[in-house]
Amino acid sequence: MKNLPTGWDDFERVIKDGYYYVDKTKLISNLIETRSAVTLFTRPRRFGKTLNMSMLKNFFEIGSDPSLFDGLAIADNKELCQKYQGKYPVISISLKTVSGLSYGDALNRMRDVIGHEAERFNFLLESDNLTENDKIGYRRMIMRDEKTKENYCMSEDTIISSLFELSYLLKKHYATNVIILIDEYDVPLDKAHVHCYYDKMVELIRGMFHAALKTNPNLAFGVLTGCLRVSKESIFTGLNNLDVYSISDLECDDLFGFNETEVTKILEDYYLTDKKPEVKAWYDGYKFGKKDVYCPWDVLKYVEKHINDRELEPQNYWANSSSNELVREFVDISTKETTEELEKLVAGEKVEKLVNENLTYRDLDGSIDNLWGILYATGYLTGTRGADNIYTLWIPNKEVRQIYEDDILKWFDNRVRRDTESATKFYNACLNCEPAEMNKVLNKLLRKSVSVRDTFARKDLKENFYHGFILGLLSQFGDIQSNREGGNGFSVITIVNDKLNKAAILELKYSETEGLQAMEKVCDEALKQIDDKNYAEDLILSGYDEIYKYGISFNKKRSFVKISQ
Repeated sequence: MKNLPTGWDDFERVIKDGYYYVDKTKLISNLIETRSAVTLFTRPRRFGKTLNMSMLKNFFEIGSDPSLFDGLAIADNKELCQKYQGKYPVISISLKTVSGLSYGDALNRMRDVIGHEAERFNFLLESDNLTENDKIGYRRMIMRDEKTKENYCMSEDTIISSLFELSYLLKKHYATNVIILIDEYDVPLDKAHVHCYYDKMVELIRGMFHAALKTNPNLAFGVLTGCLRVSKESIFTGLNNLDVYSISDLECDDLFGFNETEVTKILEDYYLTDKKPEVKAWYDGYKFGKKDVYCPWDVLKYVEKHINDRELEPQNYWANSSSNELVREFVDISTKETTEELEKLVAGEKVEKLVNENLTYRDLDGSIDNLWGILYATGYLTGTRGADNIYTLWIPNKEVRQIYEDDILKWFDNRVRRDTESATKFYNACLNCEPAEMNKVLNKLLRKSVSVRDTFARKDLKENFYHGFILGLLSQFGDIQSNREGGNGFSVITIVNDKLNKAAILELKYSETEGLQAMEKVCDEALKQIDDKNYAEDLILSGYDEIYKYGISFNKKRSFVKISQ
């Protein structure tokens, strides 16, 4: 069996070292047939964008090894290969590393990207087709710091003009127009948005793209990949020759990611055919155009792990492959309506939302509605496009649902816990014998949280959730004890206030049945447990003047609080 290329996105290495490769060379003929001047493919992370871009570079670039494509689909088209294979100078960069806590840090990473790519063409310094002035322009791109001899030191102006300048020099040398490939073009914008230097990065990227892709007579064609189409930023100003293929478009719908046939073949090749239902449930479910698509990163990781351990439980590989900051912002500005829609999604239902695929990172700070487009474009939701850009959306598979359960729901809980005003009201009500006020605060906070755990969890796990919920709410107060030993058992939550010489015991239970009558009955059971197990005994012996005993029942987003009479 061939080794699996998990972690490798260099096409030449994958082929030469004999790694397993799923043939996506149809992308080559597609680009030639459409004859678009500039093409943008938007796909979520880990769907093979970088490997595809490397494949394009190795096909078109002058001097590349044609044998890399032996046995692949594109090799059957002899006429196309003869006309286009190895016939173009290619500039190929990835912006996935252009990030940093400041604009200066990101600018240095951009210098590295441009400088390393420019140095691939150091033969230009010896070219008879270039003038001395041309070579001076080239040296500006590869110039390094005189002290360190390591860091590139090109100016911002040089960075902005670099792709245009490099294409100009390559065309003069080869007398052939140049292909420009830009992978993960929007990563610098994402990082700039997170770290607050967004406007500066927009200006830099806009300048580079304008020069290289809009007003460039040296361009044969260009290809870009990313997660979002950020056209509103005018990064592609006036680029009327740009064709965009997003995840909702029918064209090129299975050129990124694995389709059903490809996954079936992989599992057959590694003797894991019986695992197909599990792989499908966990890693399938993405809808690109009209095709059902698997996340290739997940499928390959699953196969890699299960070759030696067939009984290994499925794991979440996609969540750890990048930051979830965009989703965290979704939580921070969510509304009650959004929370209810999130509950439906995690419970396996679908929602219909207006989705704008032409977003900007700046839009994240605007309307909550814009974030449905973000979740859709980045793979946290999938769906189908209907009339007037109304999309039917759902969570694609078990892996992504687990991200919602493990991370996103915790962020909702943390948002509730940051409500210090409500926490103080609840704490004071506990020590002032005010069960009605306690209940009022709890119900308000529960409406802001999520109750989807009720769909999946056993009763004891549900009670654990509400236990953690109350502890988190009271975490700012220093005299809260969880599972405190007292009498003949352990009380769920105990509050002691030595200054007021007061204490409160909270016994929490989940009511499987809705309705106040049923919830009150569960409260009675909780109060009976407090008395039967003498939870208050040590508090009495410690001399607290007032000890309040509360039974609290929960059902989804409802609570009921009752005090012992």
